[in-house]
Amino acid sequence: MKITTPLKAARLITATALLSLGTLNAFAAAPMVNTPAPGFSRFMLGNFEVTALSDGTVDLPVDKLLHQSASKTLAALDKAFLKAPAETSVNAYLINTGKRLVLIDAGTGTLFGPTLGKLVNNLKASGYQPEDIDDVFLTHLHPDHAGGIFINNAIQFKNAVIHAEKHEADFWLSQKNMDNAPAASKSFFQGAMQSIQPYMQNQRFAAFEGNIELTPGVSSYASTGHTAGHTSYLVESEGKKLLLVGDLIHVPAVQLEHPEVTIDFDSDAQAAKATRLKLFSAVAKDGTLIAATHIPFPGVGHLRSNGKTYTWVPLNYTQMR
Repeated sequence: MKITTPLKAARLITATALLSLGTLNAFAAAPMVNTPAPGFSRFMLGNFEVTALSDGTVDLPVDKLLHQSASKTLAALDKAFLKAPAETSVNAYLINTGKRLVLIDAGTGTLFGPTLGKLVNNLKASGYQPEDIDDVFLTHLHPDHAGGIFINNAIQFKNAVIHAEKHEADFWLSQKNMDNAPAASKSFFQGAMQSIQPYMQNQRFAAFEGNIELTPGVSSYASTGHTAGHTSYLVESEGKKLLLVGDLIHVPAVQLEHPEVTIDFDSDAQAAKATRLKLFSAVAKDGTLIAATHIPFPGVGHLRSNGKTYTWVPLNYTQMR
């Protein structure tokens, strides 16, 4: 008769137990969810509640779009652990002043592909409804900023007034300008017209000029160059400031270290560069908080100056209480 020693018996029991545990673990494995968390992030600015909203991301061939050699762009992306095409955020911002609910930019709707157009769902996930919005302030009328106000032939913000700078509206809503535009640019005009005209027909569009207070605590701040009337918005409450800069920057991995680099999307590259240099210097000097459409979501933080270059310092996460 074969005799098993106590040591051998212990090893056999342990092996059997481990085999059984492995089998149990395999049966307990869950399928991957493969869906993102709701894309919103919230913080307080003085007495105002600010909610960053994601419209999604889009892969951009920035090595072909930026006005520098592709090799320099690829090297900068690699330094930031990125590659081309670069997955690029599209952000918008909701300001609750306590009296009005103001949306800064509205995402893409259906104008920029299936990975975008998520703003309305994320707005709802954040606790608000599209019909709650009083005002939509557009930094400019490119499709990734204005496309979300009119989706599938339906007005999305039925109780809101849409606001844009007058020169911006005059340029993109002009049939003559569209007729004279290069073929590659015509869709930008078509998208602007498709988005804005239904609100105009319902007397829910207002154009403004200059740097003015548009509603208590929210003022326009001219930052032209990217487009004819590109506008940033300054939000102020209890001495706290937030500047929403729209498309002042597209590729932080490149344009923080080299703010002089422009992109194909700029209508006037030299003016866009000059505006970025001026505004970057100002906000880095006074510490104004900024939010940008294409800085990785939620895209809110400070700029720290390092001579002619800048470092992005994300806003510290704060749990709402």
